[in-house]
Amino acid sequence: MADDVRVRRIAAMRGCDRILDGVRPKSLRERLAELSEAAGPELMPDYYGDGLVGELEDRVAGLLGAEAAVFFPTGTMAQQVAIRYGADLTGRSTVALHPLGHQEMHERRAYADLTGLRSVHPTAAPRNPTAAEIAALPEPVGTVVLELPMRDAGFVLPTWAELTEVCEAARGSGARVHLDGARLWESAPYLGHSLAEIAGRADSTYVSFYKTLGGLSGAALTGTTALAAYARLWRHRYGGQLFQQWPAVLSALVGLDRELPRVPEYVRHARTIAAALAQLPGAVVFPQPPHTHQFRLWLPHPAALLNDAGLLLAEEEKVWFTGGWRDTEIPGHAVTEVSVQSPALEWGTDEVIDTGLRLLDRVQN
Repeated sequence: MADDVRVRRIAAMRGCDRILDGVRPKSLRERLAELSEAAGPELMPDYYGDGLVGELEDRVAGLLGAEAAVFFPTGTMAQQVAIRYGADLTGRSTVALHPLGHQEMHERRAYADLTGLRSVHPTAAPRNPTAAEIAALPEPVGTVVLELPMRDAGFVLPTWAELTEVCEAARGSGARVHLDGARLWESAPYLGHSLAEIAGRADSTYVSFYKTLGGLSGAALTGTTALAAYARLWRHRYGGQLFQQWPAVLSALVGLDRELPRVPEYVRHARTIAAALAQLPGAVVFPQPPHTHQFRLWLPHPAALLNDAGLLLAEEEKVWFTGGWRDTEIPGHAVTEVSVQSPALEWGTDEVIDTGLRLLDRVQN
């Protein structure tokens, strides 16, 4: 049943003329055509990490102001290597993580099961830890992980001063700082500093190529040349030394060329969209204004009704509003994540409100 709904949802989104949340799903033929156009007639595939992979690694290292970057097939693998490096380098088998962080919520605690590390939680508040909380840790840690932005807290970011202070506190305790920057691309406008300046606060940074940039898959880990050498060794041991990765790498390069320059525009327009959504009956938007181009929206209706209403709106009016609603601990209230990207730039305040009211009419009926 879930697969049937997913197929129906993709078909509905592909048929929409207007999309507020997310982007129109592409078919295999469309993705292949996009890659073919970007490749040109003379570009050759990579072999075990050479050629095009090296080009992407150099590009990302330059963007983040790092000595080196290493391409990984997944961010989960990249992050485990970064945390393992911190433990080996410092001799400390404990890592400071947030309970809402990606390692705890979405990586099945691989740092513990695969590497044998332990975690401590500097805070349970829905934000990154502060310098005082790092200084108050009950035991030495090898790595302090900061997620920018913190997705499961609502895509929230610290201020530049807070980020600087917590990084200094971590280093003062003898720990490395690792940035879980899967969505680092959209963090720069709020922090008011370049990607290189943000990554420069830390010892290592992970970025994703399919989040925000629209790549097929893949990630990069940046840092020193020593980290890069270590990362290549452990990437192979973890099974990440693939024979050819050119589809993912080429799509990442396309994303850097086409999407990355537009991210500040997405972030700016997210504030307009969020303010409009907040005017719907019973709506709550967080954070307000958004820190990035993504934020959370609550409505006082069950998730099933909202998902059904959104699907009907798409099929009947060819307009995609939002989807992916899930029930919360508050009875009768549901939450979703809104992602403002290229299609949403066409939406103004009045259209958001009018379409939202039509969605709610379907919920009530």
